Amino acid sequence: MTIVTPEPSTVKRPRKPTALFLPELVFFEPNALNYPKGEKIMEWVKANNIPYRMTTSHNRIMNFPGETEVEQYKIAKRTLVVGLRKTLKFDQSKPSADYAIPIATGCMGHCHYCYLQTTLGAKPYIRVYVNTDDIIDAAKKYIEERNPEITTFEAACTSDPLGLEHITGSLAELITFMAKEPLGRLRFVTKYQHVEPLLALEHNGHTRVRFSVNADYVIKNFEPATSRFEERIEAAGKVARAGYPLGFIIAPIIWYDGWQEGYAELLAKLAQTLPPEIGKGLTFEMIQHRFTKTAKTVIEKRYPKSKLEMDMEKRKKKWGRWGQNKYVYPDEQQTALREFITERIFEHFPEAGIDYFT
Repeated sequence: MTIVTPEPSTVKRPRKPTALFLPELVFFEPNALNYPKGEKIMEWVKANNIPYRMTTSHNRIMNFPGETEVEQYKIAKRTLVVGLRKTLKFDQSKPSADYAIPIATGCMGHCHYCYLQTTLGAKPYIRVYVNTDDIIDAAKKYIEERNPEITTFEAACTSDPLGLEHITGSLAELITFMAKEPLGRLRFVTKYQHVEPLLALEHNGHTRVRFSVNADYVIKNFEPATSRFEERIEAAGKVARAGYPLGFIIAPIIWYDGWQEGYAELLAKLAQTLPPEIGKGLTFEMIQHRFTKTAKTVIEKRYPKSKLEMDMEKRKKKWGRWGQNKYVYPDEQQTALREFITERIFEHFPEAGIDYFT
């Protein structure tokens, strides 16, 4: 009797899709439960058996468990706080849009380079706001003030709202509102693939959905807890077929050994995966990696094993809008990055537009 040893299977098992964000703890401001959205989120929390507590303010969540700062940070990133947006004066959001429209603050992703590391400081937990009607009323006033000019709003300055849409529904509300505003436009960017709640909405072409993409090396090393590149591109195809204006942000562009091959592969994969007709009206935004001295200190504490290069001696100082120097690549490297990636974009998408390189 001959015993045949089977060859090891070479068939790759399909990877599980990146799951929707599920917080481990939720805080509610008491007034949040006076709003329909607050009540709905509470129902969702209870249905998912998530522990919850009450808090006097979404700005005063502290004393997270954990013996080290890294442990406390990770727990905070899995904490959701439901409250009211009290400040309805919108910040400017150049060069992306005229104003930032605040529907959430904080993100469930663990991108090592993210500027929210310092912007949010000791408050890395995720906050969502239930008084969406007040936020939309404020947006309406900004649109009226700038009449007859078109006013654009960025919904992802301090968060990734698509990653929270299954909890809040706030993006859908903004998209539906902007669809009826002749002089209003909405933009948001995401690293997540969960676009299904948005596909059937009436948007009237007034919302541009952008996906943050990067070289495979950057995504694998510096973007934990986000959707995979292939998932984002599949979602981009769905968005395009739903008639939304589409864009990509290549950010942060990182200089590393093999960057030319990495970014060439990125643009080639985009072209291979997206439907051919997608090129017309497609936009690209390019942002080189930058950091501040404060950010460097915070990132090295929170991600001590990160391979992210932050050598200030190799960088050029540039005065930032928030009152401190940021460190960008020297002019020669900036030019090389910009020219190489620009050439690859137009090679694959000759009808696309590049909004900016910064």
